[in-house]
Amino acid sequence: MSIVVTGATGHLGRHVIEQLLEKVPAGQVTAVVRTPEKAADLAERGVKLAVADYNTPETFDGLFAAGDKVLLISGNEFDKGRVGQHQIVIDAAKSAGVALLAYTSAPGSLTAALADDHRGTEKALLESGLPYALLRNGWYHENYTENLAPALEHSAVTHAAGAGRISSASRADYAAAAVAVLTGEGHENQTYELGGDVAWSFAEYAAELSGQTGREIAENPVSGEVLTGILAGAGLPEPLAAILAGVDASIEKGELVIDSGDLSRLAGRPTTPLTEAISAALKD
Repeated sequence: MSIVVTGATGHLGRHVIEQLLEKVPAGQVTAVVRTPEKAADLAERGVKLAVADYNTPETFDGLFAAGDKVLLISGNEFDKGRVGQHQIVIDAAKSAGVALLAYTSAPGSLTAALADDHRGTEKALLESGLPYALLRNGWYHENYTENLAPALEHSAVTHAAGAGRISSASRADYAAAAVAVLTGEGHENQTYELGGDVAWSFAEYAAELSGQTGREIAENPVSGEVLTGILAGAGLPEPLAAILAGVDASIEKGELVIDSGDLSRLAGRPTTPLTEAISAALKD
């Protein structure tokens, strides 16, 4: 029996592998990667590597074994049909008879276009008949703290979310929840709505940035159209820019406020405060 993690060298996957290694022997962990060189350090520590690509179905043939617990980390290739990519993993897992397939989805409350692929994948997973766990991850602190440069350069936090609030948490928090599900019992056919303990607004975010930098960082609310133009002007493909602006529209409606408590309960600790994430990002 192995715990198998797809997308293992991605931002979230790395956190999951590191936290798994604190709980189970390395030989029980399989990291699914596209580029084995990126996971050489994991192999040196005893983690098994499997080379597979969501775009090449045959690479998943025989990858899973009966009794495996699998974490399907959603792909990030928005233009390549993510539901179809995920279906390949689901089909391979079903053929093998895995014990559990956990999937990193999006909050059930999220209606933005970003959630469409997640809803499609959830449908495919439920129709497969596999024992599943839906990890409906909310927004990540890092979506903001890893992109502080524009806010600091222009002394403004630009958004299209109005006074909406966000229950974000760190990647490490979401990874802890995934590890709890992969290493624990009784998570079959469960859905977890995951978000940070404390929701915040962009006005509060700008104020926190101001306080920590000692500079006046203004809040700059704009329309969704204007934000799409700004993001596209910064180099994002226009369809992706529109998707991200759509998330801000959902934030304004309160769709990314997650108050289930599932994340801190699974992690076994409070979620990481946004203030800590900002502080760590400013030190880097």
